[in-house]
Amino acid sequence: MTGMTSTARPHLNRRLAEFGTTIFAEMSALAVATGAINLGQGFPDTDGPEEVREAAVRALRDGRGNQYPPGAGIPELRTAVAAHQLHRYGLSYDPDTEVLVTAGATEAIAASLLALLEPGDEVVALEPYYDSYAASIAMAGGRRVPVTLRPQDGSFRLDLDELRAAVTDRTRLLLINTPHNPTGTVLTRAELAAIAGLAVERDLLVVTDEVYEHLVFDDAEHLPLAAFPGMRERTVTIGSAGKTFSFTGWKVGWVTSTQELVTAVRTVKQFLTYVSAGPFQYAVAEALRLPDAYFDTFRADHRRKRDLLGDGLRAAGFEVYQPQGTYFITTDITPLGEKDALAFCRALPERCGVVAIPNSVFYDDRDAGRSQVRFAFCKRDDVLAEAADRLRRLTS
Repeated sequence: MTGMTSTARPHLNRRLAEFGTTIFAEMSALAVATGAINLGQGFPDTDGPEEVREAAVRALRDGRGNQYPPGAGIPELRTAVAAHQLHRYGLSYDPDTEVLVTAGATEAIAASLLALLEPGDEVVALEPYYDSYAASIAMAGGRRVPVTLRPQDGSFRLDLDELRAAVTDRTRLLLINTPHNPTGTVLTRAELAAIAGLAVERDLLVVTDEVYEHLVFDDAEHLPLAAFPGMRERTVTIGSAGKTFSFTGWKVGWVTSTQELVTAVRTVKQFLTYVSAGPFQYAVAEALRLPDAYFDTFRADHRRKRDLLGDGLRAAGFEVYQPQGTYFITTDITPLGEKDALAFCRALPERCGVVAIPNSVFYDDRDAGRSQVRFAFCKRDDVLAEAADRLRRLTS
């Protein structure tokens, strides 16, 4: 019969059956529907530097990037990324063969995992993890093996013995995120050295998501894993302009690695977006050449915002895990007499006009994060102050 479709199996690929609409889409829609302050999805509520925005306008008007840019990214941006890695970390990359521009870090993650994994390969990832990690591993046919960061002395810590025990003969790759979203943990030199030693010992590839590299606070320091002994030749490092320059909608990210690994990732990337963000690539190339003072001010501003919202959350009765990096604060709602973060977040807009994200969705072990809620502090000071006032209604 015409018009009939097979019902023998679901339409969605089985590998993605566990994934529905992202929690970010659900909570952002809830914010719009209720008029609540959106501290859920991690995007700033102000644009980044005016000179960077004007660089994009200039590129548009000059006709640079309005047609397909080179598949690997424009030379100016690849050169700027290589210069950034050398200036900041002493890591030398050939911009022609060892740098790849992507449609944000999300595509970089997907392309890297699709390129480097075969069905059945195990991927050890730090839990809780950004939701695209799990989906990308599934699309590649891999098997994710979580190692859980656990609360300890007011922050989240990695158990190195647990990490080592998670590696088996089937492990192909370690997926590392530092500074870590959602917990705000920044891995220490000793922790990174141990990870590097494990990767070399077991001959593992590493994909490291470092998009929050310029958002580290207090005494924390961002140290690229690729800079550790034996790691440059086995590490795919992912960076992004969106978080550092507050232009998340531009979706400009990049990969740096060896020629062999970049070639593998580019082979997949060309069949995903092929190219993207042509004029914005020229603007990001200029952004990466901003003076060190920009990055210092950016970091100091967000440290102040972290403290503003953190103080408000403590006053409202939350247990606050002080983040060392990123622009997120993870809290525990148990002191408020609550246990279910998902139910709490779905009710929060009506209760006090604020939207947040339940960390439980970032865990395989949902119980480990059942009472954790994440708030974004990349907002204007007045918005954070108003959100803190509203949250105090929970205990009034």
